[in-house]
Amino acid sequence: MNERSSVDMWFDPICPWAWITSRWLLEVEQVRDIEVRFHVMSLSVLNEGRELPEQYQEAMRTGWGPVRVCIAAQQRYGPAVLGALYTALGTRIHLGKERVGPELFAAALTDAGLDPQLAAAAEDSRLDTALRESHEQGMRPVGTEVGTPVIHAPGPDGRQVAFFGPVVTPAPKGEAAGRLWDGVLLVSGTPGFFELKRSRDLEPTFD
Repeated sequence: MNERSSVDMWFDPICPWAWITSRWLLEVEQVRDIEVRFHVMSLSVLNEGRELPEQYQEAMRTGWGPVRVCIAAQQRYGPAVLGALYTALGTRIHLGKERVGPELFAAALTDAGLDPQLAAAAEDSRLDTALRESHEQGMRPVGTEVGTPVIHAPGPDGRQVAFFGPVVTPAPKGEAAGRLWDGVLLVSGTPGFFELKRSRDLEPTFD
């Protein structure tokens, strides 16, 4: 039996593209020898001080709540709970189109088998130090010109690689998910490789 490699993904619960990437990674986990570990990053932290359209500014103000709840859950129960909590939050935010707020937080915590009273953490700015530390851990190897998701993984030669993305919709399933993973590792493990991009002409699809 091959030893499973740890693959670390940093997410912000409000990002639909990160949600799709996370569902893809969970598919990859079924067809490749990897184990996905989830960590918190924050678009609200990333965009501090930037000139943004008013609609996006409002999203960034709302965005502090869910990441604080995730940090509070991690501090209470340990990092292993983040996978289930992210699934619960993302299911309600992206599939259910529920309003991001206290009721959603409490319901998602309950769905994940955690204390719903942790929903109050959404307003607790004392958690921001730990949030920023988690965010920085994810962003340090990739820089600040990218967003969420960020992935750290062992490359083809065993050395650690880190990258933003992939941005894909819908999430590939089965062996298609595995082939995409193989390709992502190949290009990210190539010294001096920085970018592969084309215009985005599809909205996020959550099938």
